[in-house]
Amino acid sequence: MPFVVSGLRRFEQNLVQQPIQQPVLYRDDHLVVVDKPSGLAVHRSERLQGPVSMTLARDTVGARVFPVHRLDGGTSGVLVYALDPGSAERLQEQFRNGTVHKSYLALTRGVPAEGRLDHPVPVARKSAERRGASTTFRVLGVGYLSGAERAWGWVEARPHTGRLHQIRRHLKHLSCPIVGDVHYGKGDVNRLFRERFDLHRLALHAASIAFDHPTTGEWVIFEAALPEDVERIVEELGISNPSL
Repeated sequence: MPFVVSGLRRFEQNLVQQPIQQPVLYRDDHLVVVDKPSGLAVHRSERLQGPVSMTLARDTVGARVFPVHRLDGGTSGVLVYALDPGSAERLQEQFRNGTVHKSYLALTRGVPAEGRLDHPVPVARKSAERRGASTTFRVLGVGYLSGAERAWGWVEARPHTGRLHQIRRHLKHLSCPIVGDVHYGKGDVNRLFRERFDLHRLALHAASIAFDHPTTGEWVIFEAALPEDVERIVEELGISNPSL
């Protein structure tokens, strides 16, 4: 049986009070798993001032952390850090080999076609170079909003590659951009959800991640509960069971 940690089981020992809450879902001697909120960047950059996920995780656990993958700043959910270089390398190798299983939840304008999409995406935001990218989509529900003719999709996305903005780009390619996406979405849709639901975030959530533990080799699964702001909107659209 796999070792599963749910977002309802959060590691609460020795937490440091922070203006931005980033709950720790799990910690052992080799890795720490956090529930990153939307709007929090993973790394510090020259353009970015203030707290980032990496420093919050470091201060919370009282130890140096090593990033092994990334989430967009607007995406909430499961984020894994290693606590030593060896564990970081073993986890990064799994990401490179495509053996890590990741599941995301997204609210989309329109309902995308189900199945696997293989479509190359740019290697950087303004780059002409493209690399192969693959994502499998499954429609979990369809919602409707009074006064709006279109349907809204509640979608599970499982990326098989780890390209920049892959899920967001693929859903745009399918003409079903994510609600709240200021780069690849629709301005009128984003305004509608800001005004009607006070939604000021990307409606994309990293719901779960699974891999071989870097030390024990045990298959482990970590899950982050759907944030209340997105869950409320999905339910108001008439989708009764928004979680996986």
